[in-house]
Order: sequence, then structure tokens, then C-alpha cells
Amino acid sequence: MKLEDFISAASFELHQEVTWQAPSNIALIKYWGKYGEQLPKNPSLSFTLNQCVTTTTIDCQPNSSGRLSFSFEFEGQAAPEFHPKIDQFFQRIIPFQPWLKQHHLNIKSSNSFPHSSGIASSASAMAALSIGLMDLERQGGAAISESYFYQKASFLARLGSGSAARSVQGPLCVWGETPSIPESSDLFAHPISTSVHPSFQDYQDAVLLIDKGTKVVSSSQGHALMEGHPFAERRFEQAHQQLALLKRAIETGAVEQFIRVVESEALTLHAMMMTSQPYFILMHPNTLAVIHKVWEYRKANTSALCFTLDAGANVHLLYPKAEKEKVNDFIARELSVFCQSGQYILDEVGSGVKKV
Repeated sequence: MKLEDFISAASFELHQEVTWQAPSNIALIKYWGKYGEQLPKNPSLSFTLNQCVTTTTIDCQPNSSGRLSFSFEFEGQAAPEFHPKIDQFFQRIIPFQPWLKQHHLNIKSSNSFPHSSGIASSASAMAALSIGLMDLERQGGAAISESYFYQKASFLARLGSGSAARSVQGPLCVWGETPSIPESSDLFAHPISTSVHPSFQDYQDAVLLIDKGTKVVSSSQGHALMEGHPFAERRFEQAHQQLALLKRAIETGAVEQFIRVVESEALTLHAMMMTSQPYFILMHPNTLAVIHKVWEYRKANTSALCFTLDAGANVHLLYPKAEKEKVNDFIARELSVFCQSGQYILDEVGSGVKKV
């Protein structure tokens, strides 16, 4: 698919309401650094989650002004602070959905998890909004195949938040061109069709909420600091190599290799933050305490438990479903004390967006 394939000439007036739910995702191979209009400097690979979701309702009404307008509520309250980001998103997607100029959108959104705290809330939010817009486009009469429906939703979501491209489908998605996955693209995320070894099916993800507050440096700011970063080019090369290793591990059931790559990627992401100019640290002391506890537990129990981090202080724990009872008990007994107000989310790998 090329950029031109997503340009639409559809023109219609629609009075319709749709509600979609989109999950967050957790990157195993990290995307950090972008170019052009929301294009990745390196490929990324993620697990789609199941319980950490954004639910978004779009009430679409005809608007004779010839200019798109919208209102937005978050968690039942007017949220003008989100308007600039949403407006920027609409300006980017108008060439691909020109029918929007004939409508007013009342948008209502809510999360099942804290936003702006390193659990990819912008990913699920933009994915939910984008899939809803594609539903409206289809209801407006556009002839859209099932595969195109999801590809364009991912394409649109990327224009709102890069990682949102990976929150449309699941359980594993790759975003960014890479030789080890010929069908991969910079324009949208692609669900991996490779066979997944039984060791990695029904994988669990516990999100330890170390800090539920807003991050001191946003992901957008962090991505921008990759420009001129002294280690950037080598990092971009490394991501391709790590992705090929991880893909092979997932296919063959090489659990130890999976753990090495996933944890290395998490620490590399934060190392890039700590070596940028200006430098910054998003991990907290409790983040490091959890990491050391995980290493101790894995060694003592010959467990497949491992950790990863997004751009924040919170820790994602990944483990097979066969270990669910033991690991969940370990979290409750020894790790919850490191979480803000003792809070954590028990999640698992999911399949992508759902219409509500």
C-alpha cells in the first residue's frame, strides 16, 4: 500500500453514532525517533493488550459550514486541554477523509487505566477514534474491503500517535519496514501472520502502576530528542537486529532469547533518554526495585517472568498463562508495595479493536 491508496474522494452527509473500544499495546521492540509526518526511524513490534482500553463514542452530525467542528469529553467532563492534539490529528487526516469537512463530531472518551503515565493511552485513544471514523466512512457508502478497513484505521491512528498504529489489530503487530517481515510498512501496522509458538500464546501482562501522574517529559518531546542523538543511528540498526531475533524466538519458543531481547529493549529505550541532550530520567526508584525483584524471582523459580517498560515509570510484567497463579501471587505479596496506592492491572494479550 502507498500513501495515495488512503486518499478518499468520498463525499456524504451522515447522522450516525458509533462506539468502538481500542486497546493499549506494549512494545517489545521499541520505537523511539521519527521523521516526516509520524513515520518511524526504526521498526517496532508489540503485544496488543486486552483490558487496558479506551472506549470512544462519536456522534456524527451534518454541518453546512464546510469546515469540520468537534466537541470532546473525557471521563464525562469537557476536556479542552485535549483539543489542540485532536485538532492537529484532524488537520492531518482531512486529505484522507474529506467528508469530515461536512460534519460536526461529538466525541466522548474514557479509559480503563490512567492516561499520560506510560501505558500508551494516546495509542488506544487515537486507535479508538480512528476505527470509529472508518466505521462512519464505511456507513457513508464508501466501498471498503475488510483488510483496507483495518489498514486505513491503523494509518489514520498513526497520524495521531505513532504507537496507535499498533493498537488496531493483534495479538502481535509490527510497524515500520524491516527486512525480516517483508509485508511490514512505515505507513501502518501489520498483524504478524507468523506462527506463534505455544509458549507465547495467552501471554499475560501485569501493569505495575509505579506512578499514575503525568510524565515530566512527553513521548513526543522524547522522540524529538533523537534528532542529533550521538547513538541514534546505531540504535536504529540495533532495532532491526533485535526484531529479527525476537521474531525467531516467538516462532521457535526460545523463551530465554525472548527475555533477553525484551528486557534489553526496555533498558535501551531508557538509556537513550538518559543520553539525550537535554537528558532525562523517567524511571523511579521503585521501578528499579521491581526490576531487581523480578530478576531474583526468575532465578529462584526458573520462571519465564520478564519485564518491559514504555516511556514512563510503570513496569509491564510478561509471563506465560501457565505461571499466572504463581506470578500473580508474587505481585500481590512482594511487588504491590512498590505501586502507587498498591495499584496494578492484570492484563493479557488481546486481539484488537471491538465495536461496542
